[in-house]
Amino acid sequence: MKKVFWGAIVLLFLFFGMAFADTANEAFEKGKEAFLNGDYITAANWYRKAAEQGLADAQFNLGFMYYKGKGVPQNFAEAAKWYRKAAEQGYADAQVSLGLMYHDGEGVPQNFAEAAKWFRKAAEQGHVYAQGLLGAMYLDGEGVPQNFAEAAKWFRKAAEQGDVNAQYDLGVMYHNGEGVPQNFAEAAEWFRKAAEQGDADAQVSLGLMYHDGEGVPQNFAEAAKWYRKAAEQGYADAQVLLGVMYYKGEGVPQDYMQSYIWLSIAAANLSGGLRERAVNIRDAVAKGLSPKQLEEAQKIASEWKPKKGTP
Repeated sequence: MKKVFWGAIVLLFLFFGMAFADTANEAFEKGKEAFLNGDYITAANWYRKAAEQGLADAQFNLGFMYYKGKGVPQNFAEAAKWYRKAAEQGYADAQVSLGLMYHDGEGVPQNFAEAAKWFRKAAEQGHVYAQGLLGAMYLDGEGVPQNFAEAAKWFRKAAEQGDVNAQYDLGVMYHNGEGVPQNFAEAAEWFRKAAEQGDADAQVSLGLMYHDGEGVPQNFAEAAKWYRKAAEQGYADAQVLLGVMYYKGEGVPQDYMQSYIWLSIAAANLSGGLRERAVNIRDAVAKGLSPKQLEEAQKIASEWKPKKGTP
């Protein structure tokens, strides 16, 4: 009789537990539907119903809505509260979000050690963004002892998953010999991976390696190609470098008009000594242009608009 009684209790528990889960999932799905329809207030209400029943997906989404102020008043403390509930269940995206809030001091006191702790929890689950963030913490010694080898280790994990920032950072570490043996060929390879995803820093770095023959055969045409990709995104340093190559005729046909255009575009976005250098070269180039060419070059430069993410 006793066994039958306890068996009945277990069955009731399982039944209500399943009904509980279904209710939470249903509320979550209704929240998603409302969110996709742009009805953020309704979405937040449904997410809250599911979140209060312990559904990690809903807790994370509700935290996001508090963070962004969608459907609820923006409240970083509430965002952190709901992110924490999901993070403590092992929800990797919530762990990263909570880590970022600790890093930036949003909704919680700024605490780099707590940020690193939550980044690590997500990184150990294979979360690519968390791996890159943890690498950066080790690189800068934020919340953890500075350790270039650990930084390179986590950058590599993220880079191998295709994270563009980690690919660039790992390239820098190989170039400088920080945390890994200095290896220009490896640096160039990681810069290339990031550059092919449109990262302007990587495009300039790869261009410099082709220009100087570091890790790749010296090739001015390849250098100019990669400078151009970054320059077209609005990267002022690349615009100067490309302008100088047109001035010298390195890797591209010598073209004073193109040189003047790129140096003018760069000068408009630089300040201090870098701007002065660009202006000085531009003014020297101008001496080789006719008044008509100069007027046309100035017009082109003034009307120029950057492109986004040129791979």
